[in-house]
Amino acid sequence: MTTWHWVRHGPTHQKNFTGWRDVPADLSDQGAIDRLCAHLPEGALVISSDLTRSVTTADAIQGGRRRLRHDPALREFHFGTWDGVHFSTVADWHPDLSRAYWESPGDHSPPGGESWNQSAARVAMAVRRIEAAHPDAHIVAVAHFGVILTQVQAVLGLSGYEVLGHKIDPLSVTTLHPATGQAHTINHCP
Repeated sequence: MTTWHWVRHGPTHQKNFTGWRDVPADLSDQGAIDRLCAHLPEGALVISSDLTRSVTTADAIQGGRRRLRHDPALREFHFGTWDGVHFSTVADWHPDLSRAYWESPGDHSPPGGESWNQSAARVAMAVRRIEAAHPDAHIVAVAHFGVILTQVQAVLGLSGYEVLGHKIDPLSVTTLHPATGQAHTINHCP
């Protein structure tokens, strides 16, 4: 049975939509990084999205664990023309769409971006591929807020709206057991 330890990358201090835009993570809190590294299983495999904020976070917590190649399928949601724009500006540009995107996540997508369902399907395919290549492993996956929520949703059988009620802090770990439909922890900050 594969166990996933989903780690959200370090803080970016962004005040705008941040999806595929490549911004750095602030990894200056060495104590938080050390606690997170110590909490994760020693024999786990480490993988991350290919965006810098995830790659550098994975570098910081890898320790002696075996590293897998960065995976672009683990990127944050693609916010299209909203990426880099403040939430209030997006609400002014697209009041109905921006509201529907968060209140009934599913098939609504930002202009030039992906919907919740498209993002979740992309991540699910990557998870299945990684699990097939590494069955019965502990996998530390350094990814993003939306990516982690899609997996909480899949494992617990929640709606997109329900899962958006969960908080996923930077440098937190969410440990999921997909085969049994259980979440050991969600948003644990060691």
